[in-house]
Amino acid sequence: MTDNSTQPGSAKGVEQVAIDGETPAERLGGVARWVVIAGTILSLVLVVNQLFNLQIAGIVLIEGRYLYILGGLFLALSFLIFQMRGGKGGVPSILDWVLFALSLGCTAYLSQTAQQNLSQGWEYAAPEQAQYVSVIFFFLILEATRRAGGLILFIIVTFFAFYPTFAGQVPDPFSGFQSTFMQTVPYHIYSAESSFGIPMKAFGGVVIGFILFGAVLQRTGGGQFFNDLAMGMVGGYRGGAAKVSIFASGFMGSMSGSVISNVLTTGAVSIPAMRKTGFSAKTAAATEACASTGGVLMPPIMGATAFIMASFLSRPYVEIALAAAIPSILYYWSLFAQIDAYSAKRGLRGLPKPDLPRLKEVMAEGWPYISVFALLLYMMIALRQESSAPFYSVVLLLIVNQFRKRFRLNMQRLGNMVVGVGMGLAELTAILLGVGLIVGSFSATGLAGTLVNELVFMAGDNTLVLLLMGALTAFIFGMGMTVTACYIFLAVVLAPALEAGGLNTLAVHLFILYWGMVSYITPPVSLGAFAASTMAGSNPIATGFEAMRLGGVIYIAPFLFVLNPALIGQAPAWEVTVALTCAIIGVGLISAALQGFISLVGPIEGPMGIPLRVMLFVGGLLIAKPKTDLLNWGYALSFVVGAAICILPIIVAWRAQKTRDAMA
Repeated sequence: MTDNSTQPGSAKGVEQVAIDGETPAERLGGVARWVVIAGTILSLVLVVNQLFNLQIAGIVLIEGRYLYILGGLFLALSFLIFQMRGGKGGVPSILDWVLFALSLGCTAYLSQTAQQNLSQGWEYAAPEQAQYVSVIFFFLILEATRRAGGLILFIIVTFFAFYPTFAGQVPDPFSGFQSTFMQTVPYHIYSAESSFGIPMKAFGGVVIGFILFGAVLQRTGGGQFFNDLAMGMVGGYRGGAAKVSIFASGFMGSMSGSVISNVLTTGAVSIPAMRKTGFSAKTAAATEACASTGGVLMPPIMGATAFIMASFLSRPYVEIALAAAIPSILYYWSLFAQIDAYSAKRGLRGLPKPDLPRLKEVMAEGWPYISVFALLLYMMIALRQESSAPFYSVVLLLIVNQFRKRFRLNMQRLGNMVVGVGMGLAELTAILLGVGLIVGSFSATGLAGTLVNELVFMAGDNTLVLLLMGALTAFIFGMGMTVTACYIFLAVVLAPALEAGGLNTLAVHLFILYWGMVSYITPPVSLGAFAASTMAGSNPIATGFEAMRLGGVIYIAPFLFVLNPALIGQAPAWEVTVALTCAIIGVGLISAALQGFISLVGPIEGPMGIPLRVMLFVGGLLIAKPKTDLLNWGYALSFVVGAAICILPIIVAWRAQKTRDAMA
């Protein structure tokens, strides 16, 4: 479930999560609610039948027909879920019902003719009737993208969707093969390279199961369990409320894949708790924004994006998750270290003991959630059954849930859960179908190869310049797109250029994913920080800059692992161990420099505070990236030089703390 309802151009981000205490799933009523429930259940049965090859009623579908039915059903539901003028839930208008019916009609035609499409090559030579249907479906996709993804994503998708019709008139290096409108649109709808290409194939194969798992886990008390577990483990330590936010928001973000919804759900608890224990409003909001942003990058689920990445790279999802583990550890370690330094610098304490849940009681009540995750990970890693693992886990979760009175599903809760799942899947489908049009345009015009050659030519032989250009491109496009949409776009446009520069393929795809995420905490957009600031009552811009400092490693880590693939596990075990150890030490020092306080040592302040913090930052950077072709230094030399630079700041901080203690 993605952040589309809170993209720029959809200014109702905060209000859409809950109005008058109601969630969008609860606001959707009447006939529309029952249609969404029926459509969602029917779609899930279709998915299970396809993935498990059950052949219910003797039904066996070719992939194209399966994707047309699945995508068309959720596209139709999106018109009932998202209002014409923005908003989620509520009562659909007559126009919404008309668009719903048109979507179903087109879906019926596309699925019925899927075999003819495949055998006769309709993407290049569709009959007249098929062309007209493709035009209607094309505009339905654009309208659904506008509703679900916001105005900016709609503008970007529309521009690129029509790009083949004028590609020949655009100056180099952006010119490409030009087609007529009636050649372009059938290609988008009937080709396996556009709307129903890799993104939708990943959705129909793996993504849908994990979105279902995440939604069911949250609705059956899993989110509450992991929040209580984090509270019991670290809530009593200094800055405990913020440390709980890091753990809880990271976990919830990994399940949902949505920065904004994560901020607005976990933030409702964590931000007041942080304020109560002495955190400033902007720091409390920034902490929640950073923790929620990192959750989308954290295994084992990583929202929907990791599965699409696995499809792009034709690699097992487990390989993607394992590679993403070390960068995620570094990011959360940095955030944890900064919160600890912030708390120590200001003498903040943890939450009072009476307010903390007892770990024994938490584990006694919540151990079934651990067993569900154990099953999920065992099936994914040991059995390599990525498509079926989340469905088995959901079944186990629902069985366990019925023995737990507090979270037991009654008919109302079950209905809200099904509607919530349907909303999330319809939202993501509308986004994926729209972004698929961008992919299709690059395929139809041959533009992707042209841009790759130009970027490589402009960068010359300088890898760092190529990476900086790539980071800037990813950041700009990340401002107007959801996480998944941004990744798909950059995987087509930017990744080939970076790979052509000789960089590790997996590292490149993680690089663009990370840099596509930084806009959530970076002004002027910083959607995650702005959403959190509304809950904390802080200045949005100030919160954005504070989030940049707390999440500072998110700007650095991608360069570390793309230049040293050992940090994503792409090296012998000894090298991975050395690289990770050095990175943890270096990131800790970088975090201390950003806060001006070294945990367990002391503060860096006074007239020489800024120069000393710069020294600590540079030293930490050299330690974190001990092997680099840029300086041609080996591990030992880079580490020794970095450590030597850090000695003076550490000594000064230690003396400053001794002086503080003497005066206390």
